[in-house]
Amino acid sequence: MMLVGATGAACAVDPRYPDWPCVQAKVPEISLSAVWAGPPLDEASSKWKDDARISALVARLAARRTPMDEAEKLVTDFLKQAGSDKTATGTLIFAGLFDTLNAERGAVLKGLERVTRKQRAAAEQIRADTLALQVLQGASPPDAGKIEQLGNQLVWQTRIFDDRRRVVSFVCEVPVAIDRRLFALGRVIQQEME
Repeated sequence: MMLVGATGAACAVDPRYPDWPCVQAKVPEISLSAVWAGPPLDEASSKWKDDARISALVARLAARRTPMDEAEKLVTDFLKQAGSDKTATGTLIFAGLFDTLNAERGAVLKGLERVTRKQRAAAEQIRADTLALQVLQGASPPDAGKIEQLGNQLVWQTRIFDDRRRVVSFVCEVPVAIDRRLFALGRVIQQEME
């Protein structure tokens, strides 16, 4: 039985993050200056949750199931209703988005690294079971029942390993999508504030 050798961690791009499975470099947090050129978020970071309408809007905007064109329209409509408070309201909305999406992104990063550690452990178990199977097959006389049981176990372990590997490559795109969403919505908010 053949074992897929790469678990993702063996290919870590940055030695500081040995459990990082993605091709993209790991950036632990979104840099505020990379996505926002508006007013400082100092007070807004703690006040956006106090406004139920802004909190509800932030939840809808942050949800990836909300299409970007719909999210942009929600921002535009909301800020049109803000009147002379556009700057303060826009800053609160962005502060909420920044907090929410940065936290969501952090959870995704931790999840990816957790799966990588599980993959590494699974690869080690598959290797050990493969060696055990080879020993059983070489025994005289071979124990057909044990060989079949361990062979079936290896098939399932390998299938799970491969399925996780495919999922990880898909999930590696999630932090990038979050970054893009935050940048795009930040740009719309800033345009509407002007």
